[in-house]
Amino acid sequence: MVNVLKRNNVRVLGQGAQTLLFVNGFGCDQSIWRYILPAFSTQYQLVLFDHVGAGLSDTTAYDLEKYASLEGYAQDVLDICHSLNLQQPILIGHSVGATIGMLAAIREPQTFQRLLLLCPSPCYLNEADYYGGFERDDVVRMLAFMEQDYVGWADMFASVVMGNPDRPSLTAELTHSFCQNDPVIAKQFARVTFLSDNRQDIAQLRVPCLLIQCAQDYVAPREVGEFLQAVIPGSTLVTLPVSGHCPHVSAPTETLQAMEDFMAA
Repeated sequence: MVNVLKRNNVRVLGQGAQTLLFVNGFGCDQSIWRYILPAFSTQYQLVLFDHVGAGLSDTTAYDLEKYASLEGYAQDVLDICHSLNLQQPILIGHSVGATIGMLAAIREPQTFQRLLLLCPSPCYLNEADYYGGFERDDVVRMLAFMEQDYVGWADMFASVVMGNPDRPSLTAELTHSFCQNDPVIAKQFARVTFLSDNRQDIAQLRVPCLLIQCAQDYVAPREVGEFLQAVIPGSTLVTLPVSGHCPHVSAPTETLQAMEDFMAA
């Protein structure tokens, strides 16, 4: 248990019989949730962690073979659940963290009560019958840019992800988060994230889930949310009237309302 908790810098906060498990998106550590945590801390036990290579995780635990697919990150989520003996937590995942959470729930559906997924996407690439938002050539160029100038890439991509140009402080915050990651691991995680296609996997999900998308999101466009709602039985889709890919940062009030409404129901 100690190794798992150290590996992923696991922290347990708050109080309550029900546990919320937060799964970060690419390039972020657990501090990204700080805008919504206070609303949950008096009612729930909160479990936060960092993916290997981000935040205060143990970078020596990085295994290129294990993390060559999102399944390796899903295994970390399950390891944390088992190490803490969590009893059917509610998983809250953002972006690729949402996909990681779905993969974990597909593997062990009995482990989770429900999933609350912010801006999820099972595939970021445009295909013949699917609009993911990115052409493959664009992703290849982005990955090449990361190799050539990681800091320059972080500054550019943070602006795209945050999607609120009138609030530069939020973009600066995300840029800082990107730059705090181990760049070698971050480059590989980006490659795995943006070139993966988990559409067939997601169709196997049977855990109740909420899909929260933003009305204008360059990274996970509305077509992605509609696809997920169509393939995940019983899923609930909520579209927030906001921009960007990080509503828990740029629109925490609206995000919290959607989450609380779903959990109350």
